[in-house]
Amino acid sequence: MIRFGIIGTNWITERFIAAAKLHKEFELAAIYSRTEERAREFADKHQIAHSFTELNAMFMSGVIDAVYIASPNSYHSEQSILAMNNGIHVLCEKPAASNVRELNEMIEAAKRNNVLLMEAVKSTLMPGFKAVKENIGRIGAVRRYFANFCQYSSRYDAYKEGTVMNSFKPELSNGSLVDIGVYCIYPAVALFGRPKSVKATGYLLESGVDGEGSILLEYETMDAVLLHSKISNSSMINEIQGEDCNMIINKISEPTRIELNFRDGIIEDISRPTIEHTMFYELEEFISLIKAGRTESTVNTFEVSLITMEIMDEARRQMGVRFPADQTMN
Repeated sequence: MIRFGIIGTNWITERFIAAAKLHKEFELAAIYSRTEERAREFADKHQIAHSFTELNAMFMSGVIDAVYIASPNSYHSEQSILAMNNGIHVLCEKPAASNVRELNEMIEAAKRNNVLLMEAVKSTLMPGFKAVKENIGRIGAVRRYFANFCQYSSRYDAYKEGTVMNSFKPELSNGSLVDIGVYCIYPAVALFGRPKSVKATGYLLESGVDGEGSILLEYETMDAVLLHSKISNSSMINEIQGEDCNMIINKISEPTRIELNFRDGIIEDISRPTIEHTMFYELEEFISLIKAGRTESTVNTFEVSLITMEIMDEARRQMGVRFPADQTMN
């Protein structure tokens, strides 16, 4: 069994626990919250044996082997490094850090302490994305990747009424790009690597975060067009266009239905069976890596995470977003 601690008591944590309970090697051993009341409430709800209000105490307790970090983005790096310095494996929600500098420090800590660090991007570990990778060679020369994730935030109405919640606070390294635009960028990098150039535009809210935006990634023989928004919805499909065929992906953040549309009119469904609790796939990868003694995923690699963060840093620089973006692409 792999004994997990959890940092964060929000909705994404609830989804993670629901998925994790499906894995026979998962044991939920500890929860951290800033307040004792919330920690105990969450521990009682999920029958967690140990609750903590001090991170060092949890990491040094000896009751956990790994930690799932789902705190606000700006805390990811510091909390991950603290865990790894105590020999704890880290599964960190995306974005793994606020900028490239922080992410490099996390990777250095993982290597120094010989522990596993993985960014918790589920989409690239799902069966649907495996189908994309295995079939992309059938579509001919790739000429365009189009990804779209525009989802009206449940907290935006409160923002418009004057209440700035965490998801719209620049000091917590939030915003449309890093919160949901990352789902468009990460698969592009996993498939095509580092782009030659990044061009980005977006609409900044008064709080200083981006509410929506567009990114154009230039590659040698193709381009990638990415749309993201927390202040509007979209029903547009996601698509990879090849000279022989175009591949349709229903949802870039959660690919479950994938089709090949050939120029001769033939349509082939290449979807794969997918379980309901899709966060299971990131946990499955993470636990398998721990048991194999690996310190880096072969799918959600350090390189993919770093290139994705480089793109986001540069996009935020071009948009004028007011939170850390210390390094830009060469």
